[in-house]
This record gives sequence, structure tokens and C-alpha cells, in this order.
Amino acid sequence: MNIPAKLWQVIIGAVAILAIFLVIISIKEIKSIGYVGTDNPIYNTISVNGKGEAVSIPDVATFSFSVTETAKTVAEAQSKATDKTNAALKAVRDAGIADKDIKTTSYSINPHYEYQDSVCSVAYCKPGKSVLTGYEVSQSIQVKIRDLAKAGAIFTSIGSLDVQNVNGLSFSIDDIEKVKADARAKAIADAQSKAKALARQLGVRIVRITSFYDSSDQPSYYGRGEGMGADMMSVKVAAPMSPQVPVGEDKIVSNVTITYEIK
Repeated sequence: MNIPAKLWQVIIGAVAILAIFLVIISIKEIKSIGYVGTDNPIYNTISVNGKGEAVSIPDVATFSFSVTETAKTVAEAQSKATDKTNAALKAVRDAGIADKDIKTTSYSINPHYEYQDSVCSVAYCKPGKSVLTGYEVSQSIQVKIRDLAKAGAIFTSIGSLDVQNVNGLSFSIDDIEKVKADARAKAIADAQSKAKALARQLGVRIVRITSFYDSSDQPSYYGRGEGMGADMMSVKVAAPMSPQVPVGEDKIVSNVTITYEIK
């Protein structure tokens, strides 16, 4: 069978193009072998830890109180609870607490049941049962005190208003991030100092930072003085004398780890 010359030319051209394509692919594959594993170059590094502490006196106190009233109807229970809550809120506001620092944390209405014992006669015992006797309304308020000198007087005024509980007293630093930043800056300076000393001892030069890790603790409380502690749970203050409220101090600890590339 005779193949026309033009067809031969087409076949030869296609084979040549295919051969060139295969050569290019092969060259790329061979070159790629030399780059295997080079995406993550290995540096000569040193890692150092730094520690910093910042101590600050708390400037904010937070506590809560609750009012719970029970009556035969929801409306009556709400009215009694509202009267007591409003009286307590007035005392708080009169002490100079801003509305932004007063908030309701819970408000609930629940049925109130009482269990009636079984009643027995000569021939029959009527079983006991729970009977709806009314409704219970409860409201909890959280208060933030920014002027700690007023804390004792506020507790006394709230306690004298016949609220059920004054509890959860805690102290904190309003701008805690600033204190954390101070502790972190000290930790970084400590790590940098250690890195320079280590580089001198090893006879190497620090090139750059390759990684950084920061770990800051929660504030640690250190009480001071005498009087009411910083964890007053379910305390009802009714005495006319205002209690002492020592605030102590908070300590923030920052731990950092810095890794340096060296030459």
C-alpha cells in the first residue's frame, strides 16, 4: 500500500511534536527531583524563654443581689418583687452607680407548689399530691462599683432593704489588657537578654526571629488587710456599720518563647 507523501509529512510532524512534548515533560520531572523537601528549609536556631510579671491593684468591684417573692397570682408576686427591686436600685443609684454598670442577669416566673400529705380515714387513704399555691418571681441584678471607697456603704444600704442575697463579690482590673501588655513587654525583654547572652556564649550571630509564642496567666489574687474577704457568698449585710472591703492586688504573669535564626 502506497502512502501519499503529504500524509507521511503529517505523520512525521505529529511524531516530532509528541517527541518534543515528552522531552519537555521529562526535563521538568528530572529538575523537580532536586527540589524535593526544600519547601521547609532547615535553619540553625536557638529558642529562649522569657518571663515577666505586672502587679496592679484592682479598681473595679462586682457583686449581685436578688429579690424573690411568692404570691397567689403572678401579678401580685411581680408587684412585690418590683417594689423591693426598685428600692434596692434607688439605693445603688443614689450611691453614684451609673446605669451602664447596673444590669439584670436573670428574671424568672415559676409556679410554686406545696406537697399535701395523704389523708386516711377508716376505709380509705387519699394519696398525697403537689398543689399549686401561687407563683414565684425572682430577679437578679449585677452591680459594678468603680469607686471602691463606696463599696462598704453600698453593701450596708442594700442589706438593709430586705433583699434575699448579696453575693458574688469579686475584684478586677478594668483595663486588664494594659497590665497584660506590661507583663508581656517584660517577658520579651527577658527573652531578648537571654538570647544575646546565649549567642555570645555559642559564638554565633542572631539573624532574625522565626517564631514567637506568648502565654499569659489569669490574674492571681493577693488579699491584704482584714475585714470582708474577696469571695463573699450569700452574705446578707444588715448591721449599720459598713464592712471593710480589702481589694488586695492582681498579678499577671506572661511567659514567652522566642526562636531565633542564627549564623
